[in-house]
Amino acid sequence: MNSFKFCYSLLLLLFAACQSNDYAPKPRGFFRIKFPDKQYKVVDTGCPYTFEQPTYALLVPDRSQDTQPCWQNLDFPEFNARLHISYFAINPIASFNQLSEDARTFAFKHTAKATAIDQERIVRPEANVYGLTYSIKGNTASNIQFFVSDSTTHYLRAALYFNEKPHLDSIQPVLDFLRKDIEHMVSTISWK
Repeated sequence: MNSFKFCYSLLLLLFAACQSNDYAPKPRGFFRIKFPDKQYKVVDTGCPYTFEQPTYALLVPDRSQDTQPCWQNLDFPEFNARLHISYFAINPIASFNQLSEDARTFAFKHTAKATAIDQERIVRPEANVYGLTYSIKGNTASNIQFFVSDSTTHYLRAALYFNEKPHLDSIQPVLDFLRKDIEHMVSTISWK
């Protein structure tokens, strides 16, 4: 008798579970990204430049093998992204023209995968900060790069990378969010 009740209950459960009239395929789902509030703080970089960084980012020294003084990384752990920051003192060996040409070369190395590379001038005469932002469209390793300088003493270059294989359709919301942080950073860079 117990096995009859068990089989009856199982059949009843299966019958009830199959009563849905929705036979349409379900769309693929994506993770919901909860972005933090935009808040910034001035950081002491220990170098001849300062800027405001988001409170959810961490400024850490660059520990790569060929690192130079004042090379740092702005990590965004929540988004698995890193802004590589390189500082150079302009001198006869590292001239402004050579450094700015290097920045252009690094940006245009992404031409093979890029659908477009837009350049936007950075002009902040009140802080003696001038440069270019490269917006690299497409499935490239780096979608945002920039350099700023006073053209005589200081030169700063940065490039944003995600620590994963680039799929623009997946990272686009985060890229748009971080682009605003980078624009804020550029608008607050000052030389010491």
